[in-house]
Amino acid sequence: MSLALGCVADDYTGASDLANTLTKAGLRTIQTIGVPEEGRALPEADAVVVALKSRSIPAGQAVARSREAEAWLRARGAAHVMFKVCSTFDSTDAGNIGPVMDALRAEAGAAIALVTPAFPETGRSVYQGNLFVGSVPLNESPLKDHPLNPMRDANLVRVLGRQSASPVGLIDTATVARGAEAVAARLQALAAEGKGAAIADAIFDSDLETLGRAIIAEKFSVGASGLGLGLARALVADGRGTQDAAGAAVGEPVGGAAACLAGSCSQATLQQVAAAEKIMPVMRLDPARLLAGADVVAEALAFAAERLAAGPVLIASSAPPEAVRALQAEHGVDAAGHAIEAALAAIAEGLVARGVRRLVVAGGETSGSVVDRLGLTAFLLGPEIAAGVPVLRTAGRPEPMLLALKSGNFGGPDFFGRALDMMA
Repeated sequence: MSLALGCVADDYTGASDLANTLTKAGLRTIQTIGVPEEGRALPEADAVVVALKSRSIPAGQAVARSREAEAWLRARGAAHVMFKVCSTFDSTDAGNIGPVMDALRAEAGAAIALVTPAFPETGRSVYQGNLFVGSVPLNESPLKDHPLNPMRDANLVRVLGRQSASPVGLIDTATVARGAEAVAARLQALAAEGKGAAIADAIFDSDLETLGRAIIAEKFSVGASGLGLGLARALVADGRGTQDAAGAAVGEPVGGAAACLAGSCSQATLQQVAAAEKIMPVMRLDPARLLAGADVVAEALAFAAERLAAGPVLIASSAPPEAVRALQAEHGVDAAGHAIEAALAAIAEGLVARGVRRLVVAGGETSGSVVDRLGLTAFLLGPEIAAGVPVLRTAGRPEPMLLALKSGNFGGPDFFGRALDMMA
């Protein structure tokens, strides 16, 4: 395997989002769960996205896992490696974006890294270094109340500067508007000033294409799927893509039962769960009972077992922000989150044991826990359900499954129904 592009993603849903973007842009793309075991064969591909669950773990662990993934990708010919982060830059002042960026930049021997979480297709733009969600700054959006990584500062130069060991500069809109050569020159000038990273403005897809052309010859970058789009289009323009990449590996239909799990507490997922109640049975788990020791896993599996033969079911632990904060105050942020993720992962395992072969999961941390519990190692990319959310077909599993792994904020109100229809 000789890769045109290698990517290290800090969570599973973000990896799916990026792999989907690269596939649509014309790169044959494989998403792996963690670094593949040595000697394990993968299909030929233009790009590989190594999905890690490293966004909210201790920074030292995130760095170690990311370096291992980067080394694996370089060994397979990846001249450019992109560190994929969330388009809302989910991280605390301790990291993990800054520490991982610093480590991978050093591994690549790069003086500076271009950084942008912009992805206009999903409403994420960067202007004068400030991240906007739709028309409002990040710190005025619902992401300010993220249960694990609340984002209270929209200025990414400041945010990344608090995490990185090196100063952070800015490539502003005016520079981006002058084209790829101007961006490359500004990047070199910032590196000469001692900057280790540069936040790049991007408002339109054309800005992402400019950034991609400016840095494709460099060894390393940091961004959300929008930057992946820019890099992919630069590669395809250079003749290193595949015309029929999108949806080519969906394969034959997968039978068996279907189910949905929701662990995200985002406003989008809360609306999607409410909409799903009109088309399928929904069981809402009580996180307080779970944390008090109730066997909610057995209750959920009993609920599903009575209904799966008639059609899909949805099991949700999603709760409004005020309820989440109350649980975190009583039990601690980590303890509450881990208990809920573990319960949903156990429910997923039980559903698969009961014949579920099509599974929709909402929430980045929840998706990571489910994929790990099921022992899934790689996916082929299918058609797009919503912006950033593809159908995934398991690879290397005797009995194939179809999955959709959704970041909490992605998709419209009808997401669960639409996903199930496309996986039928």
